[in-house]
Amino acid sequence: MDTKLTKLLGITYPIIQGGMAWVSEAILAAAVSAAGGAGIIAAGGRDADYVREQIRLAKRLTDKPFGVNVMLMAENKDEVIEAICEEKPAFVTLGAGNPVPFFEKLSKAGVKKIPVVPSVKLAKRVEDSGADAIVIEGMEAGGHIGVLTTMALMTQVIPLINIPVIVGGGLADGRGLAAALVMGAAGIQMGTRFLIAEECGVHPNVKKKLLAAVDTDSVVTGLISGHGVRGIKNSFTEKYLALERKCVPQAELDKLATGTNRLAAVDGDVDNGVVLAGQSLLPLQKIEPVAVIVNTIMSEACQVLANAPKLLS
Repeated sequence: MDTKLTKLLGITYPIIQGGMAWVSEAILAAAVSAAGGAGIIAAGGRDADYVREQIRLAKRLTDKPFGVNVMLMAENKDEVIEAICEEKPAFVTLGAGNPVPFFEKLSKAGVKKIPVVPSVKLAKRVEDSGADAIVIEGMEAGGHIGVLTTMALMTQVIPLINIPVIVGGGLADGRGLAAALVMGAAGIQMGTRFLIAEECGVHPNVKKKLLAAVDTDSVVTGLISGHGVRGIKNSFTEKYLALERKCVPQAELDKLATGTNRLAAVDGDVDNGVVLAGQSLLPLQKIEPVAVIVNTIMSEACQVLANAPKLLS
């Protein structure tokens, strides 16, 4: 399948894996890339040495293109960017901050720049500043979210942007990929679906939690403060939302939430930790190899696209 994204990155399928902190490591990223998509190593919560080691490991595991996700709110972002420029993965996705000051350095290193943007205004800004592609991520996504839905972003951003647009947020099957392509996207970003991949190193308790989830188990904490985070209902979210409704000071809420991502993803405490996941939960039916997940999604998408012309008859 040829799209602007597959041509830009030199990949077979227009699917990139989301950069999930404490989860997206070299083994998962390499598996996604080997399967024809583009895997991503998450730098969130990690130091530059870790990022360097993971890039080198991924290169040993696959000769296919992969990327690194950088959280620009991190205090060590400059050191992480420096490691990336030295190790030269194919691309970076950049979120939670202003990516433009890093464009020149990344370009000189030959690393393609793909910012994650939440609005038309920022999409235009990074395009004009030299971004190679963008990711627009709707509030259906897991983790930190914006205020617009995936459909609203596609409707408003794609017609105004000339560089490849990658769509994320609530996309978990081939129908979602097909819909995004028909809307004019160059590809999709998926995170939650890969959480139940065999190669994903997230704690087994998280996988069990996701496999047991129903469609209404998604909840957002922090929405009142404007810093929404989407995950699965559990004891932590109930406690957080109860305090949020009582309008307790933000500092108290921040203290409660600190470290909860790692608590679930690494330590396996899926009651008191935050299990980050998007809204499309029912497609998470069983643990499978990454290659099976990617091939299933591509098969579904091709079938949907092949049947689409019949709607015009």
